[in-house]
Amino acid sequence: MKNNKKIIISIDGFSSSGKSTLSKKISRKLNYKYIDTGAIYRCVTLLAIRKNVFNSDLWNIKNFIPFVKNLKWKFYWDDQYDNMAIILNNENIRSEIRSIEVTKKVPLISKIPEIREILISIQKNMGKKKGIVVDGRDIGNCVFPKSELKFFINGSLETRSYRRYIDFYKKGIKKISYEKIKNHISYRDEMDIKRKISPLKKSWDHIEIDNSSSIDQQLNLIFKIINEKIYETIGKKNNYSNRRIR
Repeated sequence: MKNNKKIIISIDGFSSSGKSTLSKKISRKLNYKYIDTGAIYRCVTLLAIRKNVFNSDLWNIKNFIPFVKNLKWKFYWDDQYDNMAIILNNENIRSEIRSIEVTKKVPLISKIPEIREILISIQKNMGKKKGIVVDGRDIGNCVFPKSELKFFINGSLETRSYRRYIDFYKKGIKKISYEKIKNHISYRDEMDIKRKISPLKKSWDHIEIDNSSSIDQQLNLIFKIINEKIYETIGKKNNYSNRRIR
């Protein structure tokens, strides 16, 4: 897909819906940059854990916010791990941000308005030149509302829970049960939807993808939509917005 018209592709959706997997495949096909906004929030959550923010009655938020503002970020694609790597204050924390403890605390950090404001500013700056695929929970509505393409990835709670369970199992984390994972994902869904600041929601111009089946089954259709958007000509544009695709 060689072209000179670069666009922004926003991919929103529920936890463990396959957003990251789809985003990586799309970015590789288009030779676009991939931005995993969830990883950015995980980095801040890890730092909050290290600074005992959650162990304080006041969460030490007033002291923690200035620290977040002064963080030194560096993003690049790590071919070895097939993922976006984040160097934070000269430290690569790729593996640590995927811990169970960080996973549990992310919803608490992501709902703090001051932190969202800082991180959204970083994300917007990364998209100035376009040619990016961004996944998260508020990308199409808040971070890049003028994205040329917006996908909303959905899937059954059971399918998403099983995917997360298998992911943990492959990483050698075998003590956590499927039911516990399912309960956590359900809790995360509720937190994301009911969050007062930038809640997870499908807007009128999102194209919904039901990803309960094989992820690969959705890619051909997604690439067709992307191709039409990039190479669209007058009179040949199909309107996929506000559709639900299985």
